[in-house]
Parts: sequence; structure tokens; C-alpha cells
Amino acid sequence: MKKYQKKQIDFKLYMITDSSMFTRKQFENILTEAVLSGVKAIQLREKYLSARSLFSLAKKVNRICDEGKTSLLINDRVDIALAVGAEGVHLTTKSLSVAKTREIVGEKLLVGASAHSLEEVKSAEENGSDFVLFGPVFETESKKKYGPPQGLKKLETVTQKSNLPVFAVGGIDSCNASYCLDFGAQGVAVISAIQKSHNIPKTFDDFRKSLGTL
Repeated sequence: MKKYQKKQIDFKLYMITDSSMFTRKQFENILTEAVLSGVKAIQLREKYLSARSLFSLAKKVNRICDEGKTSLLINDRVDIALAVGAEGVHLTTKSLSVAKTREIVGEKLLVGASAHSLEEVKSAEENGSDFVLFGPVFETESKKKYGPPQGLKKLETVTQKSNLPVFAVGGIDSCNASYCLDFGAQGVAVISAIQKSHNIPKTFDDFRKSLGTL
């Protein structure tokens, strides 16, 4: 298998989107506030949109990200990531494999992957992923279908046995984010704590204090 040079991960807070509870304008305003507040990486995770709708939204979000030099990763859709000029793609266990994605994009895109076990983390590492999301670490409604929380000790085991940057996901907020770093995580991935915030700039300030940087 061809070896690929892994990209440097320079962020600690990985924002994941869910526009389903907002109007398009509200959603764009949230992303604009996040970019202006200093977020360095956003994953556009809109699983229920058609390809046409996702492409249209991704073009708009990419323009917003460009205003703050924020990296945009598209969930699952390698074709749309390439078409809109996004920085990367994020793969789930149901996506095209990491290995096949690397064959397609080479080193052109940053490739992230979701993992729920050490075996999945190691597979992502061996097949060319640049980083992984591991979880759910804490209790959260959005990740209940993946089973009970993995906990900080499993997070620590994964980080100790992998050379990839590992981001903790699931129930993360500015109060518990620093614990994830203490147990070896590169950073944290966040959905609700940002999108449901009534003061997004303050929320990012709180994460900055907890993580040391965004």
C-alpha cells in the first residue's frame, strides 16, 4: 500500500454542524460567528441533504470559512469536497473506506475518520487517515445509537496505542474538554455546545481557556 505524508493538525477544536434545527440564515449566522470567533476547522455534517442541496450549502459555507482561514471538511462526500475546494473530507464507518479515499485524493485533502474502538482507530491509521474522532466519550443524545459512553480511560488507551491525533467526541463542552486533553486527546469535536449557545463568542472564549488554544 502506498504511504502518504500525513498533514499537520493545527487545531484543537473541531466544530461539527447540524443545520436541521435552524433556518438557512440562522445557520449561516452561527457559522459566521464561529469563524469570526476563531474556529480553525468545521465539518459540514448534513447527512439528510440531497447531493444538490449539500453542494449548494457547501459552496456558501466554504466562502464563510475563507473569511477566517478556517478549514472546511465535508462529511462523507469526497466528490463534493473536491468540487467546492474544501480542505478535507470526514469519513464515517459507512463512508467510502479511508484506503479508497486516499487512492482518489492522494495528499490533496485532509482526511478524518470516525472510530468507536481501538481496532477502528488502528485501521484508520494504517490506511492513511490524518486524524480520528473517537467516542462517544461522555453521555450525549446524538451518540446514543453508538452505545454507552466510552469514557476517559478508553480514550486514554486509544491515544496511547495510536500515533494519530485523536479528537474526543460526544457530550463535550468547555467544562470537560480539558479532561480529554489530560487523557491524551489532541482536541475535541463539538456540535451542541456551540450551535445551542446563546453567546457564541463567549463559548469560544471558554473553549480557548479550557484547551489553551482553538
